Amino acid sequence: MPKNRNTFSFLARRGRSAASWLVHRGWEWAREAGAVTAEHPGRLRFGAIGEGTRLAFPQGTVFGEPWIELGGHCIIAEQVTLTAGMMPDLDLGPDPILTLGDGVVLGRGSHVIADTTVTIGSDTYCGPYVYITSTNHSYDDPHEPVGKQWPRMEPVEIGPGCWIGTGAVILPGARLGRNVVVAAGAVVRGEVPDHAVVAGAPARVVRSWDPERGWQPPLRTPAPVPIPKGVTPEQLLALAELEGEAGPDAP
Repeated sequence: MPKNRNTFSFLARRGRSAASWLVHRGWEWAREAGAVTAEHPGRLRFGAIGEGTRLAFPQGTVFGEPWIELGGHCIIAEQVTLTAGMMPDLDLGPDPILTLGDGVVLGRGSHVIADTTVTIGSDTYCGPYVYITSTNHSYDDPHEPVGKQWPRMEPVEIGPGCWIGTGAVILPGARLGRNVVVAAGAVVRGEVPDHAVVAGAPARVVRSWDPERGWQPPLRTPAPVPIPKGVTPEQLLALAELEGEAGPDAP
């Protein structure tokens, strides 16, 4: 009896291992086949999708694609929602509603809701679960459920080169300048100048760049050392391997 039990346990482990391998290989295949690119758009017909742009699988809710324009080399992570208009199958006119510049990154689970125009500038990076919307509920009538009152819409504009931290919320009417940093969990409304750092709910400017005095208040961390010109990726990889072999306590 013990011998049979060991045999059954061995077969069960082998079966589980084989099933696990098949599931993981199948999921890898689905992720690759389900990704959306300019060459393989699947069912999504965007107004424009640039070279090198990729929407990871599985995608979140996507509708109003003819009024969504994506620049080149954008990275759209898994479960990202992109919508133009209040609901599918609306005619939104001749102009794009949601526009992403080149090199935009939208982290996993982010939402970009564009009932009116939303523009995200080139090389803006968003962490996971960022929420950007041009629409907000109104509550003017105290006797009517908020969800049944007609919402208010204002355009949103995010300048190039911004960094928007995890869980940040960009509200209708927000206008962010160039190279703005939005702290994780911040709630942004109104106008934010170029080269500013905002944090809090509601967000306020906590650091800004002065051409003569630099960052005010001054940065508390040393500036990163730039990579010397002419260094190749292969040389950087070799250097990283040498540091790893030396260990963290090496002089």
